[in-house]
Amino acid sequence: MSNQDSFINEVSEEVRKDRLYRLFKQYGWIAALGIVLIVGGAAWNEWRKAQAEASAQAAGDAILAAFEGDAEARGAALAAVETQDNAARAAVLALMQSEAALAREDRGEAVALLEALAGNVDAPQPFRDLATVKAVILGAATIAPDERIARLNALALGGGAFRLLASEQIALAEIELGDSAAAIARLRDIVSDAATSQDLRRRASQLIVALGGSLTAG
Repeated sequence: MSNQDSFINEVSEEVRKDRLYRLFKQYGWIAALGIVLIVGGAAWNEWRKAQAEASAQAAGDAILAAFEGDAEARGAALAAVETQDNAARAAVLALMQSEAALAREDRGEAVALLEALAGNVDAPQPFRDLATVKAVILGAATIAPDERIARLNALALGGGAFRLLASEQIALAEIELGDSAAAIARLRDIVSDAATSQDLRRRASQLIVALGGSLTAG
């Protein structure tokens, strides 16, 4: 390589360095900001995880402590547990509070708690469905059969986890209304459903026989 070529290369290198330096001075803050945001975002995410874990542990400890007392104290202790705007946690607590109300033989409060959960649009749907079924079962003595059917129809026709239990309760309401034929047909569907539990299949079969029907259509 000649001296002239070497000189040109050195000049070119210096020009590139100068351009990089000017670009860094002009736009370097963007890269620095990006690094700060990445590091800050990671730190914020870890902080949120730690806060969520601490909140869940505190709620769990409070729930365990609540079950150390009697039914009266349990209800009050469960009501005092912080939900931290966690809809699922609030739903679980509502179900536990309703059980505590039943334990102290306050069926009215138990049903009221379940009705409130069933109507809470912020609660996860499976919890709302469970609350609906339990509220209808516990309030069967005071809720008209046709109203129970109307409330449970959507659950029975849907693909949710409680459709078979809802169908069973509808059959019981149909029996109260004197429509044994409809109840038997519905109970047969329950018996033949592959998802039916052994206990539910036994109950449905016993009801069919008690109504004078057969386990198979014909």
